[in-house]
Amino acid sequence: MTTTGQDSVKDAVVLLSGGLDSMVSAALAREQGYRLNALTIDYNQRHQCEIDAAGAIASHLGAVRHVVLPLDLRRFGGSALTDDIAVPKDGVGEDIPVTYVPARNLVFLSLTLAWAEAIGASDIFIGVNALDYSGYPDCRPEFISAFENIADLATKAGAEGQPFRIRAPLQFLGKADIARECIRLGLDPAMSWSCYDPQPDGRACGECDSCRLRKGGFEQAGLTDGTDYAA
Repeated sequence: MTTTGQDSVKDAVVLLSGGLDSMVSAALAREQGYRLNALTIDYNQRHQCEIDAAGAIASHLGAVRHVVLPLDLRRFGGSALTDDIAVPKDGVGEDIPVTYVPARNLVFLSLTLAWAEAIGASDIFIGVNALDYSGYPDCRPEFISAFENIADLATKAGAEGQPFRIRAPLQFLGKADIARECIRLGLDPAMSWSCYDPQPDGRACGECDSCRLRKGGFEQAGLTDGTDYAA
């Protein structure tokens, strides 16, 4: 726990991509009384506009600090988000899609953990979910649980008996439930960005896996998204 003067509010580090799920996860952390320290990884992804979205969200939620950390994963490639590979537009399939970025959440959570230990925070929030998603292996509950164990083994804080908690409040929610939480929390869905393939005119493509899942969630929930889709 970190404190400021007589303030005993607990700090949390939230992994804030700028997408819908990360926005709702961060807002839930705030609702639970945490002071927000937001970390956004600028990995030179195709959908760079989500970095701007993360900044707007961090400001709206009153984050005490927002770190945008550069990490050029285009140097590695291997994903439609970081390489010259077309983003699929034919619907969500059963196989892991080419939009999977190798070990992304493992890398990102490691960086989030490093910052959390540096500021004395024990709670880390990440917006992964394992129901309505694209099948990425690093979104599974088994991964989150395993990383929590690794966090305690790999850190001074853990070795000294100060365990870390990886909070994944959306873990078992479908996109319709996440859409409902977004509205319940008083958030503007359009503040976030989900599309993997932004169009030249600035609109979301409406056809990539992320757009389809998001659109389907709001439609199922009977709620208005606010995102301007090209299709």
